[in-house]
Order: sequence, then structure tokens, then C-alpha cells
Amino acid sequence: MSVPKSILYTGTGDHGSTSLVSGHRISKHDVRIEAYGTVDELNSHIGLVVSLPGLPEESKRMLLWVQNKLFDLGAYLANDMPGVASGVDDDDILRLESMIDVVDNKLPALRRFVLPGGCVEAGQLQVARAVCRRAERRMLSLGEEADLASEVLVFVNRLSDFLFALGRYANICNSVDEIFWDKNC
Repeated sequence: MSVPKSILYTGTGDHGSTSLVSGHRISKHDVRIEAYGTVDELNSHIGLVVSLPGLPEESKRMLLWVQNKLFDLGAYLANDMPGVASGVDDDDILRLESMIDVVDNKLPALRRFVLPGGCVEAGQLQVARAVCRRAERRMLSLGEEADLASEVLVFVNRLSDFLFALGRYANICNSVDEIFWDKNC
């Protein structure tokens, strides 16, 4: 017996509201929607990076793990029921910190501010970093209205550091010089 294919369009959101996992309908501009929508946007930017040819497979594997964690995080943020597991725990934070250390150990010391850019992979990773910072701000706003697990905020904060470091590493992998801020420009 086959399962019928679902219809992608339902029409239920045509007037500016959407359903959460709980079934509650809220405005599409609600802070909760902004939070998980920005996490989804971040995941999409990372997906673009993974599709680019100039990153080592190890870096792509790390990013695929991050994408799965972001999907868990988005599902958590889309759920307004109490007691739901966040999908991110202390072990995930430790793993992310370890990934930062692995990448950072491959980088030269940072003595100046780095501008986004260089190779396409580095530029896209810096876009993802900026979106990650926005996701963190949206989650902090949501945290003023609802209880959020503290580990999700720590995870997203560390993730922006990881994306910054990986962006720098992408330039090294592609033999492209980093672009440094010139305050006299």
C-alpha cells in the first residue's frame, strides 16, 4: 500500500498566520517565526556552502552535522509546548568547540580584522556567520517571551565562531589571501 503524496500548498497561511507544531496558529511575523525562520535561512546558506567545490570533505562533514543540529533547533523553536527537548545538548556544544579548535589550529594568528570575502566559499561562510548572529538575536528576543533552553543560545553563539574560522580556512584551502580591514582606506 502506498502513501498518497501530500499537497505542498494548503492555503491556510494565505492571510498571514501559520501553525506551530502544537497546532496553535500565530502571525507569520511573530518573534517565534522570526527565530526559527532565521535558523532555516542559516541552514540554507550552509547548504549552499556544502555544495561548493572548494572545501575539504572534512569541513563538509562538519557542516552537514551542523545542518542536522540546526534542523533539530528549528523544530524546537517551532514548538511552543513546555518540556520539549531542544535537540542540542552540552555534548553538542563540546563537539562544536572541538570543531572550532580543529579549524583554528590550521589558521595563522589573527592580528587584524578580517573583511568578508576572498574565495566564494569564504564569502558564503561569512554570510552564514552574519545570519547566525541574526538568528541568535531573534532567539534572544524570543527568550524574553518564552522559556528557551540555555544550551541553544550557547550553541548558536559558538556556531558563529565556527563559521568565521571555517571562512578563514576556506581561503587557505583555495590559496586566496584574506582581506584585512584597512582603516586608512
